[in-house]
Amino acid sequence: MDIHRCRFVPYPPSPINALAFSHPSSLATSSKGPRTLRLAIGRANGDLEIWNPLRGAWCQETSFRGGKDRSIEGLTWTQDPEETDKNGFKIPGRLRLFSIGYSSSVTEWELATGRPLRHASGNYGELWCMAAQPRLQSTDKDDTKTVNGVELGITMYQSLVVGCADGSIVLLSTADGDLQFQRTLTRPPKKKARVLSIAWQNRRIVVSGHADSTVRIFDIRNGQQIRAMSLGAGPQGGPREILVWSVKCTADGTIVSGDSTGTVSFWDAKNYSRLQRITSHKADILDLAVSADGETVFSGGMDRRTTVYRRTAGSRLGEKRRWAEIAHQRFHSHDVKAMAVFETRKISILASGGLDTTPIIVPIREFGREHHRTLSSLPLHPPVRSVPKKGLLVGWWDREICIWRIVTLARKQGSDGVLEGLPHPPRKKLVAKLLLQGEESITSADVLQDGSLLAVSTLSETKLFCLTERFDGTISLRKIDPPKELTSLEAKIIQFSPDGRWLSTVTSKNKIQLLRIIKSAGPGKAPHLLPRPINLRRLPRKPTQSNYLHGSLGAYDRSICRVAFSADSRILVFGDLSGHLDTFVLEGQENLTQDPPITSPPNRSRSSSSSSSSSSSSDSDPEAHPTLVYAQHWRRNPTAHLIPNLPSAPLVMSFRPSLDPSSLSTALTDGSITAHLHPTRHTPHPHSHDLPQGESRLFVLTAEHQVYEFDILAGKISDWSRRNPTSTFPSEFRGIRDRAMGCVWDIGAQRERIWVYGSAWLWMFDLGQDLPKPEASEECRESDDGEPQSRKDLKRRKRKREKAKLLTSQIAEGNDISKRRERARDTGAGDRISAHELNTGVGAKIRKTVGASGEDAKIISLDREDDGSDSDEEGVTEDEGSTSLALVHLRRGGGEGAVMENGTGKGEQRQKRPPFWGTYKYRPILGIVPIGPSVMDEEGAQERRGVEVAIVERPMFDVDLPGRYHGDQEWQEKKDAGDVVGR
Repeated sequence: MDIHRCRFVPYPPSPINALAFSHPSSLATSSKGPRTLRLAIGRANGDLEIWNPLRGAWCQETSFRGGKDRSIEGLTWTQDPEETDKNGFKIPGRLRLFSIGYSSSVTEWELATGRPLRHASGNYGELWCMAAQPRLQSTDKDDTKTVNGVELGITMYQSLVVGCADGSIVLLSTADGDLQFQRTLTRPPKKKARVLSIAWQNRRIVVSGHADSTVRIFDIRNGQQIRAMSLGAGPQGGPREILVWSVKCTADGTIVSGDSTGTVSFWDAKNYSRLQRITSHKADILDLAVSADGETVFSGGMDRRTTVYRRTAGSRLGEKRRWAEIAHQRFHSHDVKAMAVFETRKISILASGGLDTTPIIVPIREFGREHHRTLSSLPLHPPVRSVPKKGLLVGWWDREICIWRIVTLARKQGSDGVLEGLPHPPRKKLVAKLLLQGEESITSADVLQDGSLLAVSTLSETKLFCLTERFDGTISLRKIDPPKELTSLEAKIIQFSPDGRWLSTVTSKNKIQLLRIIKSAGPGKAPHLLPRPINLRRLPRKPTQSNYLHGSLGAYDRSICRVAFSADSRILVFGDLSGHLDTFVLEGQENLTQDPPITSPPNRSRSSSSSSSSSSSSDSDPEAHPTLVYAQHWRRNPTAHLIPNLPSAPLVMSFRPSLDPSSLSTALTDGSITAHLHPTRHTPHPHSHDLPQGESRLFVLTAEHQVYEFDILAGKISDWSRRNPTSTFPSEFRGIRDRAMGCVWDIGAQRERIWVYGSAWLWMFDLGQDLPKPEASEECRESDDGEPQSRKDLKRRKRKREKAKLLTSQIAEGNDISKRRERARDTGAGDRISAHELNTGVGAKIRKTVGASGEDAKIISLDREDDGSDSDEEGVTEDEGSTSLALVHLRRGGGEGAVMENGTGKGEQRQKRPPFWGTYKYRPILGIVPIGPSVMDEEGAQERRGVEVAIVERPMFDVDLPGRYHGDQEWQEKKDAGDVVGR
């Protein structure tokens, strides 16, 4: 595989402004959180991301695109109370997500569609902060109260409280599935001090932080202010007023505030007097987070610090417990603006984000004993496409689309006869740029394989552009007037078929539509679309059941997240977040002699009214009377019910390419396909019912990194997948924490490789051979003469192997053998820090020797059980320094350990290629796309090099970020920042 490393795509990651977990922390829960647990991330460009913790795997499920001049400044979740159906069964309450940002309205989002569901606004100022009322517990008393004949609050629902720029505090009701204004707690004061932060002490008391150096307490039952606590004057030489950027409340009611002086203040829960203050930051504290037990507090601010405070016992008998700063660390490279906490018995994490655009997961209970984890700031759906025949790379973000031309090896060597004798062209060139009109951001885009048509979709419309190459090498984009059905289509996913005859669209309501593309015969003429779309219906499935106490996400699990066409464009698969696969096939053979190209469904009305009504209902079913397009029609796969449900959402879904040209679909222009079909009165346009005969094996990689390959037409798992379950894949691959983003195929006469990649890794698997089975799974081996060995011999040899691996790996590398048990013991963040990296206290390992010679030395871990060792894998895993050389060895079949076997190639022998290979050299990866056709080797051998790809990287040092705060001791960073400003 030949690689182009591309860092010129200026994709702009957006800063994180808000974070919110869908469920409150609960130390009574023994698992790693409910199945419906989600983390919402709001960004400065208006994007809203939904992350699934997946018991520590952390997968970005979906992203709701924003628009021009939009931003999300606050997020919060609520849960409606459970209901009881007519049979007495409890129905879980619906989880609801709300946001605010640079306006006077609160927006509720419909998770299933990714669109705003409703807005609530009023005659008050711009909203600065928002908080949801704590959920009603079984021990809580009824807090319903009537004032002036109006019932305030319904105990079973969670109200919202918002703080405004004019100083007012407004209470909103979420009762009956609606969002309405309830009352104003406080009117704007004469000074009109902004409400910068707000929190609930309990279901009746609201705490707010203001821009006039005060923290105020309100009772929502009567709207009266209980207390106003002053922080005093600002620092000498600084602003007079102190800004209270964040307020939080612990489990026992203690109020914690963080302000613009870098000070954290602790206030008594009853008399509201200040108990203690700690100045731990050099600049403003922007947000706070409190653990579930109320014993730990986190603060983040402009100085990039994340500081930890814990309540310690008094040194003397009878002395009160006091708060102390126990540690601080810079997990972020810029301002820390948002924090959120979730804890159960088995998971304990802090999520934080800021101007550096990357979410970071920090352990709470295991702080200092576990690594933090950095999630990707790049989208899980790569916003890049390519046209390999022309060397074009298409990228999009916000409302902008850019197209580059990359000089591939075929063009560089002059294989097309165009570049020979001319000056050496630049390696890349921007040939087209487009800025969409309107305010909506791009949700999806795709380009035809021949580079003649570009489709772009937003949540308001879908647009088509014809691409024409000019004499100077640039490309002109001309808008095509699409059918009215496509103009008003709000698609979240669009994709062209490989043969360029179909455009698949998935609307925000997860409806599937297909449009037929007609290519013009004359040169320079743009293709057009048939006016009538084809609607496909998915199999009806019930939503995934959940505990009624944990709430329900509704139809969100049925949201389509992946689409895949087969190589012959006659099989279409859709995957949703619940793991269901809906498959469709194109039945019949294309016949371009039919006129008109689209026939309306036949009218099968009967004489009686009852039969007429039944006939009309059956006619509306596309399966009963499908729409014919050139003697072909789409129908549900006959074996769709045999395909099992995946354990989690599919992240990578791709059909194997086909090397047999006869298997690809061809159009018939003489009508020979219908020669044996005779038209009748009921079927004036007969058509064939032939199913596809091409490649139908689908490769699927789920969010939990489970690997499957399905034979879609047979409705079963392929033979290769049966022989190679996920357990046979390398342990290093199965232990990767970053989720997969996409794949690239490299299919040739002697290779069947798939390259799977994530934001920080790239792995190859050869599907033409079986993966080596782990030694630990082999229960019985055969001796050289073919006779089975005794179990004693097997156990003895196994112990020797384990002892040798234990001694070698721990002494030479100093690392733990097995990470599997560590993954089970972690709290949802990163891996556990090894003992030799802690550098504190007594070591956690000892070296035990038996006998005077010390030959039977053994490393014993003091802080873990003996968990054995993973079996060695017989694959190839290269480090970063040898990646380039390893790629050459992998492509040519060389390298150490290559196995020679009989073959029919040159020299009657060929080298056995490794079954897998991985690297972490390329990061962070925005996407990988094929950029050029395979070319012949320099020696002119029959074996080709393989696919030529472009790895699009987006390192954070290339991202333009605002200036950051530099402390007193950061002289070098100040100097570097000054040099940049000077230039």
